Amino acid sequence: MTTSPKQATRSEEVVRKHKEYIWPAVTNFYREPLVADHASMQHVWDIEGRKYLDFFGGILTISVGHANPRITGPIKAQVDRLQHLSTLYPNEAIVALAEKVSQITPGALQSSFFTSSGTEANEAAILLARMATGSFDIVALRHAYSGGSSLTKSVTGQAPWRKSGVISIGIAHAINPYCYRCPLGLKYPDCEVACANDVENLIQTGTSGHIAAFMAEPIQGVGGFITPPPEYFKIVFKAVKKYGGLFISDEVQTGFGRTGKHWFGIEHWEVTPDIMTCAKGMANGAPVGATITTKELAASYQGLTISTFGGNPVTSVAAKATIEFIEEEKLLENSETVGNYFRGKLDELQKKHPVIGDVRGKGLMLGLELVKDRATKEPAPEATTELLERTREHGLLIGKGGLYGNVLRLTPMLNIGKSDVDEAMRILDKSLTEIHI
Repeated sequence: MTTSPKQATRSEEVVRKHKEYIWPAVTNFYREPLVADHASMQHVWDIEGRKYLDFFGGILTISVGHANPRITGPIKAQVDRLQHLSTLYPNEAIVALAEKVSQITPGALQSSFFTSSGTEANEAAILLARMATGSFDIVALRHAYSGGSSLTKSVTGQAPWRKSGVISIGIAHAINPYCYRCPLGLKYPDCEVACANDVENLIQTGTSGHIAAFMAEPIQGVGGFITPPPEYFKIVFKAVKKYGGLFISDEVQTGFGRTGKHWFGIEHWEVTPDIMTCAKGMANGAPVGATITTKELAASYQGLTISTFGGNPVTSVAAKATIEFIEEEKLLENSETVGNYFRGKLDELQKKHPVIGDVRGKGLMLGLELVKDRATKEPAPEATTELLERTREHGLLIGKGGLYGNVLRLTPMLNIGKSDVDEAMRILDKSLTEIHI
């Protein structure tokens, strides 16, 4: 008797074609990649109909819910009205977004340049800083992630994201405020924030002494949600200004309420940057990048520039609708309130599971660093990978990151409730019980 060959599932067929036609460097989570079919608010369904609670949001990008009708409605209307023209032609959508952004940014940051990604936003910020100051030197942080272009790879401070022979000409990397794994072997607060003071020493010894800018994420995203102590950025800001530099806050992951209470992450550290870069959650999934600065600095940009897709009418409408939704639903407050509740639950989970070495972050940008032993802090990347498999099996989507691949990234939508956190915690607890180090 002849046995019929097994018919591939729809997921298997999509994954097969992905491997055949997409660059292999494009990373997928899970041993058997999840093929998404549709989503609604905090839930995602795969192509076989399995339902998941999404606590990663497309890498902190779905900020107010998948297919949120308050966002998709204006998008659909704009598509039928005016889909594209480029920045060569002003339109109502782009100026309405720029005006809205100017109303929520700190200090005198009133002038925006729109692109399609965080990489482009960061590139524009660096170019502007070099033009405005006449200096080429940029100070960045170890463990940083700034994007996928040659320039932003050179600012990035993690080996796995710096392949292809990247040469960091004019880029110097300072010690980052990784308190859990202090590179100086010190302990906060007895350390007197020595890592911040290292920035001035680096400027004196690793640059020309007159820098264009210091660039940092308020909380390092791909780096594993490394969160600086309260004094850190104030100390750094003084050093940057002392040597003629501009302060660039990379808000690609921390912006638009993600860290709770404030619109932008850097506001927690009571520092007003000269330039901010944004992307991801700004438009709830529409491709967007923004470089925001003062009118004076914007005027120092030399030569001509355009952005074919930056400020696209559809994306602009999506971003404005997202900002207005956050305002109207008071999601800055919700991010802080539910985030504090979530953080408390994670602290309790840490007491129960020795594999959790550190809990950190702010608002709804929280991380768990997994270790094989709390005393030695040896990273546990295998346990992290296995935990992602287990949580997926039980219906929860989360992310991972960190230089060692051992940090869980927990970033649900800003409009989730405590009941969603309770469900996520139930699955996390169950999954942690099942893994073996």
